[in-house]
Amino acid sequence: MRDISFGQYYPSHSLLHRLDPRFKIVITILLVVGIFLCNTAVSIGFAALCALIFMLLSKVPISTYLKNIKPLIPIIIFTFILNLIYVPGEHVIFSFWKITLYMEAVQTAVFIAFRIVLLVIITSFLTYTTTPTALTNAIEDLLKWLKVFKVDVHSIAMMMSIALRFIPTLIDEINKIMNAQKARGADFESGNIVKKIKAMVPILVPLFISSFRRAYELANAMECRCYNGGAGRTKLKTMQISAKDFVALFVIVLAFAGFILLNKIKIGGLF
Repeated sequence: MRDISFGQYYPSHSLLHRLDPRFKIVITILLVVGIFLCNTAVSIGFAALCALIFMLLSKVPISTYLKNIKPLIPIIIFTFILNLIYVPGEHVIFSFWKITLYMEAVQTAVFIAFRIVLLVIITSFLTYTTTPTALTNAIEDLLKWLKVFKVDVHSIAMMMSIALRFIPTLIDEINKIMNAQKARGADFESGNIVKKIKAMVPILVPLFISSFRRAYELANAMECRCYNGGAGRTKLKTMQISAKDFVALFVIVLAFAGFILLNKIKIGGLF
């Protein structure tokens, strides 16, 4: 749990940190959609190059990005195995009993696993380079057109900001609870999967109680400060669009077009 850093802001003075948060949200969406559109080795390689450039421009240590992948390793492995088993093909690698492994299945499994890693890295850059307050203001500004349909945009943005804000808080709380339970003799490592699941109960119950208590305390604090939603509220810092925001968006649009064009290039006829 200590390795999870998703949702945390990494302070720096990089180019990505100085971009307008509204443009960063749009850029992230374009990159995520572009990664989903990639279906060849060339296009996914180009997406990996874009992700690497983003990591370097953000001035956030690459190890920090990789920490977000560690909790997803079981999901990646599970997805990898499913693709190996169920994806059909024509080029047989080996066949044993009812199991036949195809070259296309191996390529698809590697492709999907690599895509998951890239999605985690791309979405992480948004939270690493944007403060929760700026992210809330950006989401509210981008969704303000929904007010025509009587949608409470400010409340939606506030809930998302609070959720991101409490991710590191809950992780710290889990670590404290686990250390307290270990001091009482709890064992979370030994035993089979059933015993390990049962060992999580002494962690989950205090965690839920602590989470509800924090939620009530936060609600009371907001009421004591006369918080009444977005009506009539002003912002300490107003978001301003500059030339570098349009340049960054133009570059990402070109990259998005590159994803589509590179899908027509295949290596050896396979992906």
